[in-house]
Amino acid sequence: MSHRKEVERLRKRAMGFMDAAAERLKAEDYDLACFMAEQAVQLYLKSAVLELSGDVPRTHSIRQLLSILSKLLDEQFDFDRRSLIFLEDAYIKARYLGSDYVKEDAEDAIKILKR
Repeated sequence: MSHRKEVERLRKRAMGFMDAAAERLKAEDYDLACFMAEQAVQLYLKSAVLELSGDVPRTHSIRQLLSILSKLLDEQFDFDRRSLIFLEDAYIKARYLGSDYVKEDAEDAIKILKR
């Protein structure tokens, strides 16, 4: 069963969020840079799970998505848990809580995204 178009759509959106995160960093809009970095990671991971399983998981947790992907690939991923929690927190804090992310936070979020 092929979900190629859906996979490609999610990946295109992920790349769009990645580009937007870099643009928001340059514009010194650090909250949105962090949020967009999180969205890029989340959508890319969902595209990988969809490609392998045929289903899009109903979760926003990057750690949970990595766990699902790890099981599908029967492979362990080496990620810093604190970094993933920081990125997951940006999903809520950057949008709703008026967090005051600084330049270094946005730079870190984009580094995590690229990894």
